[in-house]
Amino acid sequence: MYLLLEAAAGGKFPVYFVAVYVIGFIAAVTIGSIAWYNSKKPVGWEDTKRPDYIPEVKAEKPPEAEAEK
Repeated sequence: MYLLLEAAAGGKFPVYFVAVYVIGFIAAVTIGSIAWYNSKKPVGWEDTKRPDYIPEVKAEKPPEAEAEK
């Protein structure tokens, strides 16, 4: 509560609010890029290669599928 009162009374916007948004944006772009490169590619992008810095994520089979065999 003190932070909200300080922000409203001081007239300055706290830097840590902006830092949370910036870090969140960077995390969203990073996670989205990893997910996109590891998914099926849209038409015309099938032959593109994964960049070296993107880790390959392999899908795991659910335990129910192995138990049915």
